[in-house]
Amino acid sequence: MSLLYLTPADSLQSAFDRALPGDHIHLGPGEYRQKCVIRTPRLLLTGEGADRTRIVYGDYARKLHRDGLEYNTFRTFSLAVCADEVRIKGLSVVNDAFSPEKKGQEVALSVLGDQLIMEDSLLSSTQDTLFAGPLPPDLILRYDSFLPDELRRGAPLSQLYRNCLIKGTVDFIFGCGDARFLSCEIRSLLDARGKGYAAAPAHSLAQQEGFVFEDCRFTCEEGVADGSIFLARPWRDYGLSEFRNCQYGPHITPEGFDPWQGTERDQTARFFETPAREGRVPWINR
Repeated sequence: MSLLYLTPADSLQSAFDRALPGDHIHLGPGEYRQKCVIRTPRLLLTGEGADRTRIVYGDYARKLHRDGLEYNTFRTFSLAVCADEVRIKGLSVVNDAFSPEKKGQEVALSVLGDQLIMEDSLLSSTQDTLFAGPLPPDLILRYDSFLPDELRRGAPLSQLYRNCLIKGTVDFIFGCGDARFLSCEIRSLLDARGKGYAAAPAHSLAQQEGFVFEDCRFTCEEGVADGSIFLARPWRDYGLSEFRNCQYGPHITPEGFDPWQGTERDQTARFFETPAREGRVPWINR
């Protein structure tokens, strides 16, 4: 294993491409305004702390790509992890495009690798902050005309987020991954549309873990209205999320969960909350 120390003047992509499995890349303090992809397995990526080391970019869904098509959600990431057993600690990954009501989705981190571990870090954007891949199979087919090979992975992918702060507005934790969030803060930000959703799971019926939020705190920034944020809504049938021993601020709507407007996904969604709370929608915990 080799250790490589980088500064904001260095190219992250060049370093990621040169790295060998098991290498350690440490990012010194500062802002790395670069869009990059990790393709090397078992890479350890560390920073000087989430408040000191930041990977930042600002792509958004309605931006035109050089191929003449819109970026779409899945090309907007600031950082994409497309390798297995990557570990990230002590840094921030940010998409600062802002104004999602005009620009569309703005992903900070896309995860298309298995057994990712992220600790003591910050993920920040607005709509669709964290894509916990893989994609639903129907979207792999729909976006066949432009989807890079590294985004086509369809097998269930496991991920662990520990002691992280994740910030966003609408569906800001979404995807089909089996992702655990342990002792994380899930912070809702102001949105011009006046309503938000923390999680948007799209798991297959075969998956039995889905998104698990354990000992997490659901908070909001100043100005977010009481009762304006849902914990989750199912992005596809059978979306699976569990909330264990979590703490909720008054911004979380008493119903807790939304079936996704215009659908009957309340018939198939698998949402669970322990301990059970009065006033929640009747179709959870079943």
